[in-house]
Amino acid sequence: MRDYLASSIGVTCAAALVLPLTLTAPAQARPSASATGSDRTGAATDVAGPAADRAGPAADPAGSPVATEATVPGSTQSLPLAPLSGTRAVGAAAEQGLTPRNVRRFSLVGVVWNDPATELHGRVQVRTRADGTTHWSGWQDVETHSHEHAPDPDTAEGSSRRARGSTAPLWVGDSDGVEVRVRAEGDRAAAPDTRALPGGLRLELVDPGAQPPAGAPKGSSRAGLAPLAATEIPALSKEQTERELTAGQGSAPRTQPYIGPRPRIITRHGWGADESLRARSFVYTSKVKAAFVHHTASGNKYSCSQAPSVIRGIYRYHVLSSGWRDIGYNFLVDKCGNIYEGRAGGVTKAVMGAHTLGFNSNSMGIAVLGTFSSTKPAAAAVNAIAKLTAWKLGLFGANPRGKTYLKSAGGNLYRKGKNVRLNVISGHRDGFATECPGKQLYGKLGSARSTSARYQGR
Repeated sequence: MRDYLASSIGVTCAAALVLPLTLTAPAQARPSASATGSDRTGAATDVAGPAADRAGPAADPAGSPVATEATVPGSTQSLPLAPLSGTRAVGAAAEQGLTPRNVRRFSLVGVVWNDPATELHGRVQVRTRADGTTHWSGWQDVETHSHEHAPDPDTAEGSSRRARGSTAPLWVGDSDGVEVRVRAEGDRAAAPDTRALPGGLRLELVDPGAQPPAGAPKGSSRAGLAPLAATEIPALSKEQTERELTAGQGSAPRTQPYIGPRPRIITRHGWGADESLRARSFVYTSKVKAAFVHHTASGNKYSCSQAPSVIRGIYRYHVLSSGWRDIGYNFLVDKCGNIYEGRAGGVTKAVMGAHTLGFNSNSMGIAVLGTFSSTKPAAAAVNAIAKLTAWKLGLFGANPRGKTYLKSAGGNLYRKGKNVRLNVISGHRDGFATECPGKQLYGKLGSARSTSARYQGR
């Protein structure tokens, strides 16, 4: 038995047995032909400090980045898009892309552009070639959202020079070839600005890297994180959770009469976060009054053993491609019902995320890995949402079946400063005009609320 000080959850769990978590790591990357572009492997700076170099390490004369997969845990190839030949669209910017080409291995893809305040009115499609084969996929759509998953505009993170507009990331599995096309859409006569694509379009190809070896995570700090060697925070029964909370308050009576059992949570170290990428400090709000449920829109073609790799890819995309201080979500859930710690700062604390533009304060974001516009979420994932919210909302005295008020920081549904009445467990679309979390997942939130309340003992 190994004892850990559970500093990440704000209480002492003196004799908690933390079982090693077996995670499947992707095979080591093999070199392949490199396309012209930059490679992002460096760390993000704190948003209050100097901006990181977007281009990453300099490329050698042959176009191959100086850094390689052998020396860094993951990498990002950033390739500028160009006007496609033969387009009939008015203006060269109305259709851009890349012709089929060989690239170094990647597993996740997205498109970014210079101005985070500019929306991409159009369609983004990619097709990829499976690593080491001649097999190309069919064309796949990439969700073009830019505003709704983002830091609030008046925060240091939202106004950082590093911030960029971005599509959702799409998980495509190990690939070494890519083709992309971005086509502007809209009625030019009615809205002339919607037929032009944003400036500075780039294709981001993310290799999440292999699972780091066991031991203390690189670049980590004890502040607000799980114990350095812990890959998970173990589950507790409802009675154990209540006793732990009472012990944490000393002789004072428990102030939260309803709290669900603490679920098992895979830590950032457990899914392989490179802590040197994110901003060094943490940002907190006063409480957690609501939970917003999301889908990552990254597709459903992943296995549960690949989920840590998917999360590492999203993490790199949010930090190095979109320019955020850390991964945007506070927690993530996979199709098998595993719960993962998201943004750093402590799983019991009110950590400000970048998940629901306008409502990141006093809330938390839970993202289910996948796309649920037409695909139903797994029952295990919906139950994990219920378990997580019963515990985390219970820490702050919130009723999962109740309503609460949040003040908008500005968005496309509610003006800045408006007090908005929302469900304590809301879908992303309740705070912003978006399809997220997808029709099928959104339809399961009523069940999640009832189950969460039952876990709390209500």
